[in-house]
Amino acid sequence: MRARAAITAAALGAGLAVVAGPASPAHAAPAVKITKIYYNSPGTDTRSNSSLNAEYVVIKNVTTTTRSLSGWTLKDATGYTYTFGTFSLGAGKSVYVHTGKGTNTATHRYWQRAAYVWNNTGSDTGTLRTKAGTVIHRCSYTGTTAGYKICP
Repeated sequence: MRARAAITAAALGAGLAVVAGPASPAHAAPAVKITKIYYNSPGTDTRSNSSLNAEYVVIKNVTTTTRSLSGWTLKDATGYTYTFGTFSLGAGKSVYVHTGKGTNTATHRYWQRAAYVWNNTGSDTGTLRTKAGTVIHRCSYTGTTAGYKICP
């Protein structure tokens, strides 16, 4: 009887070791992510180009290799969509996507809009997708007095 109890305890112990083994890995952090949405440009919303460009999203490549964002999209909850043309984001670099008009550079891209995209009050979500439509990262917020959201 003792032998049987010892075998049962050993089997249970082995079973518990399997059950209590290493946890499945958490979802890997995205290589490129939204780090900030500045949804409420400072001052009165006049729709001037400088006011529109003070509304922006920061996207960062958190890896050690350059990433192509060509054809990727940034979209708000309403469906306003910015599409990256031919563009690569350097390792550890960030790019600002401004709502208004301007000339694209390696660190600043422009939506070329004459109206705001991001909700100042209520809530909104920025979604970054690959050219194939795969969601890479999302950042949601509810309007606050700060006027921006730092994204995890």
